[in-house]
Amino acid sequence: MADEVTLRIDGREVKTRAGKTVIQAAMDAGIYVPYLCYWPGMRPYGACRMCVVEVEGTRGTPASCTLPVSNGMVVKTDTPPIQQLRRNILELLLSEHPHGCLTCHRIELCGPTDICLRHVGVTDRCVVCPKNERCELKDTVRYVDVSMELPFTYNYRSTEIHVRDPFYDRDYNLCIVCARCTRVCDEVRGDDAIAVVERAGKVLVGTTFGTSLLESGCEFCGACIDVCPVGALVERDYKWEKAARVIKSICPHCPVGCQVKLEVDGRGRIIRSVGDWTTPASRGQLCFKGKFGMDFVNHRRRVTHPLIREVEDFVESTWEQALSYLAGKLKGYKNGTFALLVSPRATNEDLYLAQKFARVVMGTNSVDTSTNLRPELTAPLKESLGFMATTNPTWDLEQARVALVVNSNLTEEHNVAAVPLKKAHKNGQKLLVVDPREVELTRYADVWLRPRPGTEAVLLRGLLRVVVEEGLENRDFVDERCQGMEELKESLLRGLDLAEVEEVTGVHRDLIVKAAQLFAGSRPSAILYALDNVPIEQRVEVVRVLTDLALLTGNLGVAGGGLFPLRPGANEQGAYDVGCAPFLLPGQAGLEEEDARRRVREAWGQPVPAEEGVGAREVFAAVQEGRIKAMLIIGDSPTFDEEALHTLGRLEFLAVQESFLSPLAQRAHVVLPLAPFTEVEGTVTNLERRVQLVRQVVEPRREARAPWWALCQLAQRMGAEGFQYREPADVFTEVTRLVHLYGGLSYQRLEAGGLHWPCPSQDHPGTPVLYTEGFPQGKARLAALGSVSISPITPSEFPYLFVPGRVLHQPDRPMEVVSDEGLNSIKRDEVIELHPADAASQGIEEDDWLVVMTAGGERLRGRARLNGAHRGVLSAATLFGALMVQLETSREPDVMLRVPGLDIVPARLERLR
Repeated sequence: MADEVTLRIDGREVKTRAGKTVIQAAMDAGIYVPYLCYWPGMRPYGACRMCVVEVEGTRGTPASCTLPVSNGMVVKTDTPPIQQLRRNILELLLSEHPHGCLTCHRIELCGPTDICLRHVGVTDRCVVCPKNERCELKDTVRYVDVSMELPFTYNYRSTEIHVRDPFYDRDYNLCIVCARCTRVCDEVRGDDAIAVVERAGKVLVGTTFGTSLLESGCEFCGACIDVCPVGALVERDYKWEKAARVIKSICPHCPVGCQVKLEVDGRGRIIRSVGDWTTPASRGQLCFKGKFGMDFVNHRRRVTHPLIREVEDFVESTWEQALSYLAGKLKGYKNGTFALLVSPRATNEDLYLAQKFARVVMGTNSVDTSTNLRPELTAPLKESLGFMATTNPTWDLEQARVALVVNSNLTEEHNVAAVPLKKAHKNGQKLLVVDPREVELTRYADVWLRPRPGTEAVLLRGLLRVVVEEGLENRDFVDERCQGMEELKESLLRGLDLAEVEEVTGVHRDLIVKAAQLFAGSRPSAILYALDNVPIEQRVEVVRVLTDLALLTGNLGVAGGGLFPLRPGANEQGAYDVGCAPFLLPGQAGLEEEDARRRVREAWGQPVPAEEGVGAREVFAAVQEGRIKAMLIIGDSPTFDEEALHTLGRLEFLAVQESFLSPLAQRAHVVLPLAPFTEVEGTVTNLERRVQLVRQVVEPRREARAPWWALCQLAQRMGAEGFQYREPADVFTEVTRLVHLYGGLSYQRLEAGGLHWPCPSQDHPGTPVLYTEGFPQGKARLAALGSVSISPITPSEFPYLFVPGRVLHQPDRPMEVVSDEGLNSIKRDEVIELHPADAASQGIEEDDWLVVMTAGGERLRGRARLNGAHRGVLSAATLFGALMVQLETSREPDVMLRVPGLDIVPARLERLR
């Protein structure tokens, strides 16, 4: 290798790559060098000086974390002078850190209830530190062998311990000012909630604004906690618990599919979730859901036995009784009157058997994931490109020179996918945001296109028209790899010109031109879209426009480019791959329908139903109309709101497999106990097409079982063949035979962190970037665009559209942090923006107190700001910290399942007298 470097460390020959530091080379070779401020993935800092080494031929003792390797370098890490220097440095550090136990020879023998023979104060003892036995400082002191008596006077800082903010505590008396936490917040997360500050003559870590995390812009990702080497930052729940074992798995809360290290105590409880810095999917990062939203698996209110309704109450039963009862009931609803919905938290194995059960046993295509409410996100991709999926890995976004984010609350709903964007933006990436709402990324945006709600399709067509009219397309790419250019041009010319686009959307044409020029003028450029509030009738058109935009500018098949459809459900990509959707069969996401039908018929020994099924979006209407009379629902979902639950009450029969006796389960005739993700094994597929392994962390609680097992047992009791699986690996083997995109995958190959499909054979390395070698159908199809229908705001009880927003920080707005019952919360006057003409029509003046009313009741109170951009639109942006307080105080057992979103809703406005 041209960039290979050979050096000697402590007498061993070590080969590494140019550009690495000495400490990285040593760690790769298994040579321990102590450190406290260094952290893999962050820039070298050189503050703690624990990693000092000697290098032959050079003066001094450089820090190995800042020292680049070079050929022929001879490094010594453990000489007597080096060890003495480390002792001296540690003695200085310990003069401001509790150390009565750290330097004591009885540390291995002393228990938390023992009397200290050295009369060490309680606050100085390791046994009262929440990170005792997982403290890097303690390990370093042991390794360096610091003397029991220090030459310096000990000075306890006596700073306030912060325990009132949500989710985690901060005790800066234990801080060693390594600055890992501030650096990970800045360098990795792209935030600035905490920093090294000077207060009262002391240099410590603190909030960048105010004294509470609620006012400094913290996103509660927990990265600072994970990198803290001592007990200064620690999770509040299970704060004092020690881990008996650590097992890796996959977070179930969103489709980013972050890999986590789950710490389990001796009682089998999940006590902590820690980001895994060694894995490629998330690179050690989590969000507030993945860090602080795992306790639902430990909850006391879990359903642990099957329940059968008798009159008004549930009666505990056995699995044998419940399955026999369920099988007898479902036999009367075959061939069209039955539907099955599955939680997107389910594994690929669960989803595959759910659709197989629906089609083979019940004779219906009415099977879906319960969150699949936006199938238009990927359906047009198959028409134009070939696959219904994201084209590039998430961390490719660091390489994008421009990113276009369309109608997506990315930092909350797909948080870790926003991390590479924020990092890249700090390094010069241009960010374009199309969204009526004020979301966190609008604070970073170089161009924020804020259209009138419901006009996104018109705006994006205007963007595409600028690219074509100004000749900004990548002509070579279009000529070689695309078809349909002339038809696309004709359809654009038939549409609105820029002046008309400006009139419809309310976005100035100059901004549209600027955004188009930025996107097309730099390559690679990436597009991310969730279409949270885009009307259903416009979604296909929007995705076609975005696909055309990526094709015209040559941003497919390249690292740093691509299309990123942001589905809401954690494993919706896997559901599509294995056919758990009414319009897809296993493998059809990458095959033509006839080929998929043939493969499935050969594998199952029978044809699949020909009739159209209903999906998650249509099923409630089908229930109301009497076309669906019985349902099996596996797992709760935010889809099941009050209206949906009321509709489910019209069913003749409802069976639910759930972890809690939720409002959904309370309407069921049979409730089966559902094992959560920590109690099952299988695979999931994240938004970047990475198939990953879900590992069983703890034993199932009592009678809780995985959906794949329950479906197999039920199918066998209903007389079906082909459901005799012993374990999830058997199911996955069948999946790999039917889904050619998974053909080369196995549990063994997925152990190292997962693989991207297509992976058709055992020797295939996976495909991180799609379409590098071309498109499955030869050339990509540029989609000609149709007409767009805009639904006007019509006078009614709710004549406005309320556009909610949420951001981390608004330093220009006054606020107060108040404490109530031991927890901080935010107190401030909210602001409601409205158009001056709307204000005049209701006699509203600046600073008047207003209340926004929706069909669900009072939504928000605030002061009027007559600066709204669009007539008929009310806008308000609240603080993310207020949401964190709401989640922290919630009594819901699975609080992260229903985090309030930013849905645009009809509203009316009332003035408070």
